[in-house]
Amino acid sequence: MNYRSIDDLSRTISLHLHEVPQDTEIVVGIPRSGMLPASIIALKLNIPLTDIHSFIRNDELKTGSTRNYKLKKLSRPADARKILLVDDSVASGSSMKEAIKLLSEFKERGGTVVTLAIYAERAHRTCVDKHFEVVNQPRMFEWNIMHHPRLSEACLDIDGVLCVDPGEDENDDGRNYLHFVQNARPLIIPTTQVKHLVTSRLEKYRKPTEEWLSRNGVRYRTLHMLDLPTAEERRRLNMHHKFKASIYGSDPEATLFIESEPEQAKEIMLATGKPVYCTGDNLLYTPQMSIRSTTAKVRHFSSSLIRRSQRKIKNYLSRAFNSLRSHQ
Repeated sequence: MNYRSIDDLSRTISLHLHEVPQDTEIVVGIPRSGMLPASIIALKLNIPLTDIHSFIRNDELKTGSTRNYKLKKLSRPADARKILLVDDSVASGSSMKEAIKLLSEFKERGGTVVTLAIYAERAHRTCVDKHFEVVNQPRMFEWNIMHHPRLSEACLDIDGVLCVDPGEDENDDGRNYLHFVQNARPLIIPTTQVKHLVTSRLEKYRKPTEEWLSRNGVRYRTLHMLDLPTAEERRRLNMHHKFKASIYGSDPEATLFIESEPEQAKEIMLATGKPVYCTGDNLLYTPQMSIRSTTAKVRHFSSSLIRRSQRKIKNYLSRAFNSLRSHQ
């Protein structure tokens, strides 16, 4: 699976910013996903930004109170002669074609439209004038991963993913924790039905958990909970990642797990050999990544060992030198 984070997006734009035509007067984003890269490009180039519908309505361009555009003469989109039409990605090209149709009047007046997709499939990269990177399917992006159709075959954790994690005072496996389960503040609620909800919450909290999920509009097929008597027993057995990995690994159709804790995400990935997206650090952990991270850990350990050895030698020589001076 090919994954790109918002950090990846910003970095890619910076590397390819010189490819944007220098006479571009306005950046026009295609809502909603296209507005994110459009905003980054416009801010970096210090030129006006708008969305395609505001462009068509010829809404006044706003600069904010602390920023002046490079092109001060432009007050409305109709004053521009060349625009950059931006979307985050292109697959079939249908969204971009629809957007270009909306700009037919602008083009009839002699305006120029340059189309850009940050990410393009190799087979459809000619659907736009410019693309910054080829990213083929299957692919997922940080900004829409929680609303991706792939969630219909995915496993999701609850705490830290669908709702906030309990605080230390709430995690007592008693009255405070029950209050948390019943009233946890929601984070991102998926817009598609999830195949598996896999949580380290204990089975005895099933009813209030189901009530919270229903009240917050979370749709799912199966809710998996730990069948242990106490949270203390769960901690003693270190069951968090083991339980989640057992559910994820037993379903051959499940190709994604969404977890909030980086260490658990790594352990689930290593145990199943399948990708795990972590909301805690916005990384997609894959078996290929584990090789790189293992190499990095070895390098870190080697460097640390060398530094410790150097300190020991330095301290030994210092003591020996001081001892020698004291005998003179």
